[in-house]
This record gives sequence, C-alpha cells and structure tokens, in this order.
Amino acid sequence: MNNNRRDFLKLSGLAGAGILASASASAVTNLASDKFKSSELFNAGASNMHGYAAPKIDTVRIGFIGVGNRGSAAVKRIKNIDGVNIKAICDIKETQANLAKKGLEGSMHNPALYFGKDDAWKKLCERDDIDLIYTATPWAYHTPIAVYAMEHGKHVATEIPAAKTVEECWQLVDTSERTKKHCMMLENCCYDSFELLTLNMARHEFFGDIIHTEGAYIHDRISKVFVGNLWRLGENQRKGNLYPAHAFGSIAQIMNINTGDKMDYMVSMSSDDFSMGPKAKELAAKDPFYNQYASKTYRGNMNTSTIRTSKGRSIMIQHDTSSPRPYSRIHLVSGTKGMALKYPLPGRFSTSHEGWLDEAEYKALEEKYTPEIVKKIGAVAKQIGGHGGMDLIMDWRLIDCLRNGLPLDMTVYDAAALSVVGPLSEWSVAHRSNSVDVPDFTRGNWKNNKSTMDIDLAKGGNTKVNAPNGKAATL
Repeated sequence: MNNNRRDFLKLSGLAGAGILASASASAVTNLASDKFKSSELFNAGASNMHGYAAPKIDTVRIGFIGVGNRGSAAVKRIKNIDGVNIKAICDIKETQANLAKKGLEGSMHNPALYFGKDDAWKKLCERDDIDLIYTATPWAYHTPIAVYAMEHGKHVATEIPAAKTVEECWQLVDTSERTKKHCMMLENCCYDSFELLTLNMARHEFFGDIIHTEGAYIHDRISKVFVGNLWRLGENQRKGNLYPAHAFGSIAQIMNINTGDKMDYMVSMSSDDFSMGPKAKELAAKDPFYNQYASKTYRGNMNTSTIRTSKGRSIMIQHDTSSPRPYSRIHLVSGTKGMALKYPLPGRFSTSHEGWLDEAEYKALEEKYTPEIVKKIGAVAKQIGGHGGMDLIMDWRLIDCLRNGLPLDMTVYDAAALSVVGPLSEWSVAHRSNSVDVPDFTRGNWKNNKSTMDIDLAKGGNTKVNAPNGKAATL
C-alpha cells in the first residue's frame, strides 16, 4: 500500500474499520479506482432510501439530544408545529436540559430529562415511545447518535456536518438502508427564500443548462471559538473545509447531485493560518489557561475546494471563519441562459454580459418563480424566527413529510455527500492539493433518482403552525 493511500485511510477513518479484507488489491492501492468509489467496499446491494416513504405518523414523538444554542432554538420552534409531542430532552449539562424544558412552559409538552452522563443520550434513544431523534450536539457525536438511534427504530434529523469521516458517511448510509429509517441532515440554507427561488427557477430552466455553481461559508467567528465550550477549537485543528454544507447544500440540489448527477472528484487548497494561532497566543499571554491552545496549529483562514461532476460541470466551495470579512454564502448559479448571485446582498439575476436585471425585472421573476411553500408559510416562519424563517420551514417540512408518509426532501445520501467534502478536503490539502475521488453513496442509483426537493404541496401540507399571535397558519 503506498504512503499516500495509507495516510488517506487513516485520515478519513477507513483504516482499521474492518473493510479492507473485502476490498480487492487494486481498490486498496489505487486512490482513483472505481472500486474505491463504489459500494463494493461496503454494503453492496442494499435498498435505495431515495424516494422512500416511511409509514405515516399522526403525532411525531420527538427526543432532542443537545440543547445548547442550536438545539434549544429548535425546541422553541418545533413547539409551534401541530402534530408533534416533545417526549424527551437530553444534554450533558443539567442546566441546559432544564432551560430547554422551561421554554416549553405553557405548552402541551412535558418532556423527560436526561443529563449528566456521556451516554445519557443512549437511554433516550432506547425509549419505545419516540419516533424522531433531533440532534444538535458537538460534531463528533452526530454519527454515533444517528446510527444508534436508527438501530433502535428512530428516524433521525442531525445538525451539520452529519459525519466527520468517509467511514462515518458510509455508516449513516448503510444503517439507514438496513433499518429503513430516515436520516436527514438539517441543512437549513436549502430552505432560505432566495435559495428556494433559484431552485425553482433552475427546475423551470430559467438558467438553461447549469454549468457552474459557487457557495461559501464566510463568517467571522474567531472571537466566539475561544469562549464558552471550546470543543470547536479541536475541530479547527483539522486542515480543510470543516463546514461545507451551508455552502454546498442548496447548489447541490440545483445541480441534482445524487439525482441525475454526482460528484466525481475534487481538489482542495488552504491558505496558512494568519488568525487562529495568533489569537491563541494573544489569549495565552493574558491567561495561562490558553497555553494548551497556543502551541497547536490550526486550519488556514481560507479553504477553496473545487469539484467536477460526472456530467462535466464544476462547483467551487469556500470556507473562512477567521477573517474580518462580511458574511457570505456566495450562492452563485451560472447556466447557458443566465445566472444568479446572492451575496453581497441583495440577490440579483442576469441574462447577459451587459449587467444585472433591474429591480422591476427582479420582482417579476420573484413573483413568477417563488415556490408555494414560501408563499404559504414564509410569513409565519419569519414571525417564529430561526435565521430569517428558514429553520422553521425546514422543521415544518420534515414534520409534515413524516406525518403524511412522504419521502423527505433531503436523504441520507445528501447528508453523506455534503459531509464528505470535509474529510476529502483534508486529504487533498495534506497532499499538495492533489485530486481525490468522491465516493458514490447512492451506489449508482443517482442515474435514476428523481429530485424530492421540488416540494409539491398537493401532497401533504396539512400540518398547522401556531403563530406567535395565537393564530394557526394552515397550508
């Protein structure tokens, strides 16, 4: 086995996973081999979860695991959706679990609390009166919790990234297929109004053939990484794109990744770190507590990863959370007939090299292509909140699909594909930006899978949302 291959297996989590014995010699030694990208290394012949509709659940009984900032906000949102029963809440900190429950006062929900022990979440997953596990823990727990929950008969909604290694991505796929339980990654940006608008425009061929897309997560968070729960400092010692889903989720849907096209290979390059290391040393000079972090090396400020798809299209994804730049997800869609660009705000469209369409033309396109889900629930979603309302739309849609026995908009294959950019970018950065093949988590089914993100409210759509003013919005 060559050194590059061995290093990749170690970095991606494949080494020692008990799978190499079943792989052919060429698959192990050739990083670019088709066998490395196929299911032959894993659970070949499993069922296809894309388009799978689980049996209807009249009242979705939910257990929340991890109720810090993100998780507690989800509890407060979901209590406004009819047809749910929050049965249990778990957090390592008793105070957090109690605060999350306190946020439910005055509602019908009276969850049991789990806290204090590292494996308390397992007890929650083992209950027989829960249908859905909603996870918002530190990243290292996402795959273990999701796998354990599915093994115990629960559907899973997990915060991003769903997995940190290639092996974990396959674990999610294999477990979901074997248990017939949904595993959805909570990529809220896919439900933002402009992203849904451009998706609908793409489906109606406004852009023509999509040639190229770009996304990013550029968000200066360096001051927040060094305070509070410091687990993120450990994550930021990895060298690559640590958080690709916000950048990639919506453009992956537009490009039909896993549903007509797939990622073929990618390359990734990072700058040096000009901010995190110096910040750690600055803090250590004032507080000896930070000495343990001052000697560490951190990811570069900017990571740029580029992907080529099997149909010859290109994708660019960037990650920078430690430079003083305005927030941006870029969200650029370029086709043979036109393009869209969201950042810097406001979003805009163009149909030629002569410039952007004017405000009146933009408004006309917005009126024509805004999807029904935004028209009907967008206003109440903004009242309830969550990143401008997209969080509530995502939560509502998940619950409505489960209650009506509909396929989910985003599947376990999307969770794996969006997450795997992380470990693959780490390998490429560590090997002078060499290209690396992207596994096909659909096992070839991408050729025939049809998109489920094109939300049809004629199916389902009957779940009510209780607005803050006490009125229920019915779709």
